[in-house]
Amino acid sequence: MTLWTDLAATSFTVRTVEVGEWSTRVLEAGTGTPLVLMHGTGGHLEAFARNVPALAERFRVIAYDFPGHGRTTPATRDLEIADYEAHLLGLLDALGLGRVHLSGESLGGWVAASFAAAHPERVDRMVLNTPGGSMATPQVMDRIRTLSQAAADDPSPERIRARLEWLMADPASVTDELVEVRRAIYARPGFARSMRHLLCLQDPEVRRRNMLTPEVLAGIKAPTLVIWTSHDPSGPAGAGAEMADRIPRGEFRLIEDAGHWPQWEQREEFDRTVRDFLTPEATRA
Repeated sequence: MTLWTDLAATSFTVRTVEVGEWSTRVLEAGTGTPLVLMHGTGGHLEAFARNVPALAERFRVIAYDFPGHGRTTPATRDLEIADYEAHLLGLLDALGLGRVHLSGESLGGWVAASFAAAHPERVDRMVLNTPGGSMATPQVMDRIRTLSQAAADDPSPERIRARLEWLMADPASVTDELVEVRRAIYARPGFARSMRHLLCLQDPEVRRRNMLTPEVLAGIKAPTLVIWTSHDPSGPAGAGAEMADRIPRGEFRLIEDAGHWPQWEQREEFDRTVRDFLTPEATRA
């Protein structure tokens, strides 16, 4: 099965939604309570394409490309967490959505957590999947910056694959199709410049002022599941457990044999975990 073949049996749409200055690529599938899927730095909505069919059985799934990412308008200025938050709020309003579930991976988890603290009236339940924003490890930040910008400057299959393999516990998880999907995005006009603006959060000073502080985490009212993995290159599982402890209604779950993309490498476990957490009444039935 391939990424888009996985979606073949699911009715979905992909369209552009205008959100302020951003022509935003949005995928939608399913009905029910809205579930917004949010990818990581340098990523795109295909990071969740394998998960959409299972999640769309229970939710109205919305996956989108962040500003400056994927096939959304490239960035011409540095983007910090407040920019992503404002865009998410605008997207929800443009789609006519009130309260939603959020599921964010890496940068997506960082944005989701910050958004939930600032806009508690818009978030029902939340999943933070190997979320960023709680650590500022120089080696990790340098690795993300180096691999990402190299892939954007020279979107060859080799450089794209190197960036993707960094995410995985098993490099064989990176398929040729995934490489080609990202290569086509990174080869878009203006994307290399956009990447430079997206990577500002890997700068220590910029990152510091955007961090998820204990006060921010304590202000999250939504029931929240923090997912970490056994082989996450961004940091140890203890960081995820500590984050969950700081969130008043936080829970923690470790997924084995996965790196930074458990939704990709351990798809079935991830999908089941997310469905069960977001619909606790269904698991009790």
